[in-house]
Amino acid sequence: MDLASVIRNIPNFPKPGIQFKDITTLLLEPEAFRQVIETFVKRYHSFRLDALVGIEARGFVFGGALAYTMGLPFVLARKPGKLPGDTIQESFALEYGTDTVAMHRDAIKPEQRVLIVDDLLATGGTVAAVSRLVGRLGGNAVEAAFVIELPPLKGREKVAPLPVFSLVEFMVE
Repeated sequence: MDLASVIRNIPNFPKPGIQFKDITTLLLEPEAFRQVIETFVKRYHSFRLDALVGIEARGFVFGGALAYTMGLPFVLARKPGKLPGDTIQESFALEYGTDTVAMHRDAIKPEQRVLIVDDLLATGGTVAAVSRLVGRLGGNAVEAAFVIELPPLKGREKVAPLPVFSLVEFMVE
């Protein structure tokens, strides 16, 4: 199945000039959702992963399904104040301002090989921050996996040297 064909484009969301790539239409197609998870499983079955980190919120959908399928622990990366236990935080720059992401201090064990999963790679700030959190906890982020990548926004450069794998690329309009 052509995954790009089941991803809806929403012009001017959440603000004027943004072409939002909506994966909810992909999730309405069980075969497309299955294809995403099966493609990730095929890619990562030999990576000797110890854990998977999903980034709030759509990374939870794909990361949770992948962690379940592969029998791996699933770690949540969330906005501050959303996790109930002891957390560490990492801030990152946005186009205008900053944002912060948090993880539980006991979520990653030293030397664990970790895959980071989210729905979309744009500028890379969030995944770079999550990768730094994994490192601060003693883990080793081995790759970041995305359903969608927007190459003109140069997210790969922001997360380098962390390898990136994506299933669909869209040129931003």
